[in-house]
Amino acid sequence: MKKIFIALLIATFSLSASAQFEKGTKYFNASVSGFGLSYSKASGFCMNIEAGGGYFIADNWMLNGLIGWDHIDKANEFNLGLGGRYYLQDNGFFFGGGMKYGLNSGGVDSSEWGVDADDVVHNVYLTPEVGYCFYLNDHVSIEPSLFVDMCLNHFKDYTKFGLKLTFGYYF
Repeated sequence: MKKIFIALLIATFSLSASAQFEKGTKYFNASVSGFGLSYSKASGFCMNIEAGGGYFIADNWMLNGLIGWDHIDKANEFNLGLGGRYYLQDNGFFFGGGMKYGLNSGGVDSSEWGVDADDVVHNVYLTPEVGYCFYLNDHVSIEPSLFVDMCLNHFKDYTKFGLKLTFGYYF
């Protein structure tokens, strides 16, 4: 049984996924994080939902965009972002990064910046991530990844990191 499990594990990680990463391939995704899978300074309920799309400008290189919603404690934040991903040849591992803009309504009280909990806060994030694509078929994938949303203007109060689960569609 142990040998069969090891053989299946090796086969899973060595399957070629290069057709999905060719120039001209389009990509759509929906992701969720939070639910205890991420950390931020806020101590209440956290949840993030994002949708995005991308296009492979060259083999293994994708440009993508996203729109999202974060809920942390009593605050809501709406996000727009642009980024890119590089997929390692033929195995599904990827490295991504980008920038996103967040419009936060309420939340963390940061009197040192003159921000009350009821004010709107504009945040800019640097968003590195690393993950792996598990393919369910030729087009559909489940992509767990580790991410950091580094807030450039209010680092201490709005930076978060954790695990993201993405469902992707390559066509």
